[in-house]
Amino acid sequence: MDYDKLLEIGIKNLLNLYSALVLLSHMLILPCLYRKSGVHIIALIYVDDILLIGNDGTQITQVKTYLHTNFSIKDLGPLKYFLGIEVARSDKGFVISQRKYTLDILEDCGVQGERPSAFPMEQNLRLKKDDESDEMDASQYRRLIGILLYLTVTRPDIAYFVNQLSQFLSNPRKSHMDDAFRVLRYLKGTPGRGLFLPSHRGLELVAYCDASWLSCPSTKRSCTGYFISLGGAPISWRTKKQSVDIS
Repeated sequence: MDYDKLLEIGIKNLLNLYSALVLLSHMLILPCLYRKSGVHIIALIYVDDILLIGNDGTQITQVKTYLHTNFSIKDLGPLKYFLGIEVARSDKGFVISQRKYTLDILEDCGVQGERPSAFPMEQNLRLKKDDESDEMDASQYRRLIGILLYLTVTRPDIAYFVNQLSQFLSNPRKSHMDDAFRVLRYLKGTPGRGLFLPSHRGLELVAYCDASWLSCPSTKRSCTGYFISLGGAPISWRTKKQSVDIS
């Protein structure tokens, strides 16, 4: 896409501004913003897919008309589906989920006949790199973990577990694959679970964080996690193994 055409109508590149739209910051999306006389329009651009969000319907229509003149775009109407993410709206707010994407995963992995799991992983389970179980196909394991990583865009409830499983991409064992399939069985029981973004809850910023003490049996390093919400809407979450500084 020729981004110079967007600059002509006042849309500015906000690639380095984390606040443009934090919810989709997990994805490789170029955020842009139009701001003039109290009108705010955010354009999320991924290859040739564009999502326009703003507080002025007339101005959004004018932007779409301009884009169609220069790029011959197809207007799909109000947002319902974008890059595998489903959006349902009501007077109370929006529900964002990846239900279809989840069901496609379950069908692709052949777990439709499996019993759903109430939890994505056993409590206090600590995965080991030097597991003595049989080796697994690394390419198959990496593909599954990659699929699950994209699902964490709307599923913070599995973020920690997918992070743990992603540490064994180079030499996965059968136990690691079994635990990954347990996450799939958990998803089977909760395919439509996602995020609720309320319409009228103010702008109160709330953050939670926690850390496990020396939880990794292989490296003896701790794991940190955080969750941030704005006006009751989840906007950012992450879990990662703590780095070690040597002085």
